[in-house]
Amino acid sequence: MIVTSILMQSVLHQNFFNRPTLVVAHDLLGKFLVCQTEKGIARAMITEVEAYDGPRDKACHASKGLTERTAPMFGPAGHWYVYMIYGMYRMLNVVTGKEGYPAAVLIRGVLEVEGPGKLTKKFGIDKRFNALPAIQKTGLWIEERGVVIPEKRIKRTPRIGVEYAGEWAKKEWRFLYIP
Repeated sequence: MIVTSILMQSVLHQNFFNRPTLVVAHDLLGKFLVCQTEKGIARAMITEVEAYDGPRDKACHASKGLTERTAPMFGPAGHWYVYMIYGMYRMLNVVTGKEGYPAAVLIRGVLEVEGPGKLTKKFGIDKRFNALPAIQKTGLWIEERGVVIPEKRIKRTPRIGVEYAGEWAKKEWRFLYIP
């Protein structure tokens, strides 16, 4: 069971994301991903995320250093990092922490959409959002809508698909809402 307050609705600002990556990842559960699409506004509650925390994290793209691809991760908190994997799936991440320290949270799922590739496809999210701030003006943002998920409904597990990262693959940096 989740608790909802109809009175609270606001766009998350940079100060929400300018915190430690694991804290932001945990706190994103129950927030709403919102995208302005050709058909109107698409909105869904975030139910699954993964944290990628800095250059020592071997599962993090930034572990190989600053590149053209990873540059948004080194930028300011509250900006998007969007990239493609396997030549067909877009991944949506929001940058966290202090500028210059590469960290981000991958948004893996929302209510009724499991999997980061399916999520970006449903919302029409592509490379045009890469490095843009997560604000209404850019057409892609995250809202607080008063949903409180009890701790007993949050599960932590190792991240998915990062076996190559050795000991870093075992870190329980994936957060899921369990209904």
